[in-house]
Amino acid sequence: MGEPLLRSNLKIKPGGGYDPENLGCNLDGQRLKNAVNFYENILGLVKKYEYKDYAGFDCGGAEIGIKTWGELEKPRKGEPVINFLVTDIKEAFHKLKENGVRIVKEPRKTQWGAKILLFCDPDGNLLQMSEIIWSEYFRACVS
Repeated sequence: MGEPLLRSNLKIKPGGGYDPENLGCNLDGQRLKNAVNFYENILGLVKKYEYKDYAGFDCGGAEIGIKTWGELEKPRKGEPVINFLVTDIKEAFHKLKENGVRIVKEPRKTQWGAKILLFCDPDGNLLQMSEIIWSEYFRACVS
């Protein structure tokens, strides 16, 4: 079986454990300003950034993202989804396949500057892995 996939793709903190900056959950929203007010002012989460159709909040090091989808993509069935950031989506895909994991959508490039793949855990819960191409991501966020 080899080394577990996320251990080889995620940053390891000194002394063990994963860096939570590699973990996040994206939620769908209809009115971003209302969602930002709720998460920032009512729940008290720290807003990391806000763009035209996305805002990211720190939740103990992990990111909670609120997206309205803008004009880039239509909402996907199965959202919200837990997202794991990886450094190499192809390597992650092959490791999942080698271990018999059910792949829902093979790696594909998005309009918002990432390569993503969708897969299921043994109970059928939808999960996502993303390799973000930061220059394309930031270009999409400001356009």
